[in-house]
Amino acid sequence: MFRSKERKETDSVNAGSMADIAFLLLIFFLVSTTIQTQKGLMLPLPAEQDPKTVPMNERNIYKIRINSNNELLVEGEPRLNLVGLKEDIKTHVLNEGRLPNYSINPKKAIISLKTNRGTNYETFINVLDEIKGAYYQIYGERVGLSAGEYRALDKDDPLQYDLYLKGKEDIPMNISIAEPDNI
Repeated sequence: MFRSKERKETDSVNAGSMADIAFLLLIFFLVSTTIQTQKGLMLPLPAEQDPKTVPMNERNIYKIRINSNNELLVEGEPRLNLVGLKEDIKTHVLNEGRLPNYSINPKKAIISLKTNRGTNYETFINVLDEIKGAYYQIYGERVGLSAGEYRALDKDDPLQYDLYLKGKEDIPMNISIAEPDNI
């Protein structure tokens, strides 16, 4: 018997291109993955300028305070919950000088919201939602819509944008969010 001088080749997989394939898959997943980001609050931040003192009639300011125990003080009176706050804000804004403790004019009405450092974000957001909700109810009622319908108006549609502007006309959303106290 003759023995063959040929060597038996062992079966093997060429792994030279595995690194290339892994790299391409990594790039593919990095490019195709969307990363979730938190939106946060859409609040305009004050410009970094020297604050100007503007003379203001105290009657035009509707004061809401939230302490570190998340208790409300509205116009100097304790309030256990948010029930009726929207209506009170609407009365303040739309007063036109009739009632002595409310604003003189809707253009000059200001809703002041101040918190303590220990106030929960949830309480702050709930109160802010009530304030904005009151304004959206005012705007909606002026054009015959509910607050939700008013907020859903498409500003790209000229007819709906006109309704949007008509609702806000002469009643700016003046909300003052003061820097929290350290208490």
